[in-house]
Amino acid sequence: MEGQASLDSLAHALAALPPSLGPVRVVGVDGHAGSGKSTFTDRLAAALGGAPVLHLDDVASHAELFDWWTRLRTQVVEPLSAGRPAHWAPYDWERRRFGPERVLEPAPVLLVEGVGAGRRALRPHLARLLWMETPRETSWGRGRERDGRELSAFWDGWERAELAHFSDDPSRPFAHLLVRQSGTGYEWTSGISATPGTPPALTDGDGLPQA
Repeated sequence: MEGQASLDSLAHALAALPPSLGPVRVVGVDGHAGSGKSTFTDRLAAALGGAPVLHLDDVASHAELFDWWTRLRTQVVEPLSAGRPAHWAPYDWERRRFGPERVLEPAPVLLVEGVGAGRRALRPHLARLLWMETPRETSWGRGRERDGRELSAFWDGWERAELAHFSDDPSRPFAHLLVRQSGTGYEWTSGISATPGTPPALTDGDGLPQA
């Protein structure tokens, strides 16, 4: 279908970029919590033939909502930059501890998805940065509805932390593509940081994500 063809063309353009971290092309997908990053990233990964996805929710923790860069650099960035497999331990939000170690092999394209994927420390290692253009209040409302009342206090703290993070270290001004959700699916346009070779404005109509 036409929408999938558009998503495939985006995947093709990303796969054709020069490597940005050792042999890997790292593509960041950033945006407010609840903006639809995970759903979009999963579909983009499929269009890339099953590209690995690193969810930053697995890197953050209750104690370090945004202070996870040192751990990500040591466990993931440095090994991949040398062409070695990355060894990292995802965080279990229910048990409040890091779980068993996982291995992330160097791949042609790695998608890094989550709030802060476009932070200044990570940007030099990104081949492209995509920003989910969903308003903050809309995104947060989705997240609260998804997680229910029992996590209301967590969301209160999260909103304060996210505001502080983006105030100090904004991502959107550096995005190459702005991804929007429409009534028929996705559309994306060039961001302020678009460079020659960035895919032009396209539309993907293959369904609208719910969160």
